[in-house]
Amino acid sequence: QVQLVESGGGSVQAGGSLRLSCTASGSTSRTNCLGWFRQAPGKEREWVAVPGTGGGWLHYADSVKGRFTISQHNAPNTVYLQMNSLKPEDTAMYYCAADQHCSSLITGTPNYWGQGTQVTVSS
Repeated sequence: QVQLVESGGGSVQAGGSLRLSCTASGSTSRTNCLGWFRQAPGKEREWVAVPGTGGGWLHYADSVKGRFTISQHNAPNTVYLQMNSLKPEDTAMYYCAADQHCSSLITGTPNYWGQGTQVTVSS
């Protein structure tokens, strides 16, 4: 059984930093790709950072590119999201997501989701 465990959310002032982490346990083949989504109140859930495969290409939403950095480790299967220069617009519930292939994360249909961790950025 796959389980995603998240940590690192919290409240910060604008311009501050946070690092989120998510560790997957269970079937390794089902969690080859770990990425991050977020959902702000009244908005649709959107992906913010998804790693590539093989060649290591990284995908970032335009709104976070240059400020957020995603990294993934194989043992244990863990993904991090380093968030710098945070803005109030970054306030959202952040979700870890996983699947066998990163393509399902890009389309917003991963098989596995974490419970989410709240990130609040104040002015």
